Amino acid sequence: MTRQRLLQIVWPAVPVIGALLFTSALLLIFDSTPAAAFGAMIEGALGDSAKRLSMLAFWVPLLLSSIGLLVTFRAGLWNIGIEGQIILGAIGATVIALNVNAPAYILIPLELIVAMLFGALWAALAAVLKTRGRVHEIFGGLALNNIAIILTNYLISVPWQPEEGGSFRGTAPFQDAALLPLIGESRFAPLSLVLAIIAFILVLVALRGTFWGLKLKALGKNAYSSFLLGVSSEREIILALMFCGALAGLGGAVRTLSWFDSLRQSISGGIGFLALLVVMLANYNIYAVPVIALFFSAVLGGSITLQLRTQLHSSLGGILTGVMVLFVLLFGDPRKLGIGRRKAEEDDGPEVSGRPIDPFGEKIGSGEG
Repeated sequence: MTRQRLLQIVWPAVPVIGALLFTSALLLIFDSTPAAAFGAMIEGALGDSAKRLSMLAFWVPLLLSSIGLLVTFRAGLWNIGIEGQIILGAIGATVIALNVNAPAYILIPLELIVAMLFGALWAALAAVLKTRGRVHEIFGGLALNNIAIILTNYLISVPWQPEEGGSFRGTAPFQDAALLPLIGESRFAPLSLVLAIIAFILVLVALRGTFWGLKLKALGKNAYSSFLLGVSSEREIILALMFCGALAGLGGAVRTLSWFDSLRQSISGGIGFLALLVVMLANYNIYAVPVIALFFSAVLGGSITLQLRTQLHSSLGGILTGVMVLFVLLFGDPRKLGIGRRKAEEDDGPEVSGRPIDPFGEKIGSGEG
């Protein structure tokens, strides 16, 4: 094994170890024992079957959102609006749950399909704003996120308020046939895991085994060069965002129909923004995304026990995951630190400002996108 290959295998662990050391130093500053804190987090996530099932229930919508983001990142898009797409998926599922009376084998598939449709159409708004209105997807997505939150609050407090009176907390509980079958008293629905596995395989095949995936990669690498090669940036941007929105909407439906039993305020639980961190920490590697998403779910789930056992605030889990992403952005590429640069320059060929040149003379972005 060459030195360069060994570096590629070992280096991804460096930012993670650095984040753990940094968090341990913070704990020592506040007179806490890192071993006790991390042990409490592990106990809170994996201590018994109920905690493990709860972790999986949070992991599934996070995984769906994360693999959806891989599609938009591949096309060079920052789909910040994924939070709103999750919310619209929850609203879509609620429309069916509150207004359709049917057996579960009809009601549940219909809820999931409508949720994916709502999420995809909400993402299409951001795509149209970008392609026709020249509004960057970050700004368009943030605006649509706020509109989705306002829409949810309106629906909960006016047309969908419970019969016993107004409630700003949530709608009336759904009928039993509308809810995903759960394991025991947990919030985990096995069907949601099956859907997540199917979605993962679908994204894997789409990105690595189809011409559409190749076009998205070309668009993300260099939009001008892809245009010269006949790739329609407008069509691919819309399709990529809608694809991601559909998976995010599915995640919203899973959260509404299993984690909760009604449409609630803050139904997304910040999962969309967390998914962005997952994908960045995984360095846009689809095989690493499920593992990183599971790690995030365990850390956040275990943070509650951390607060009970050690009197430390549960936000420590968020600090740990945030610092990991920051360290990956700062130190994730060893070539930026001058490590292995000579070998990389020999492999990449001629460069301009550290980026290889494509046949049309345009600089190519350094990431997978």
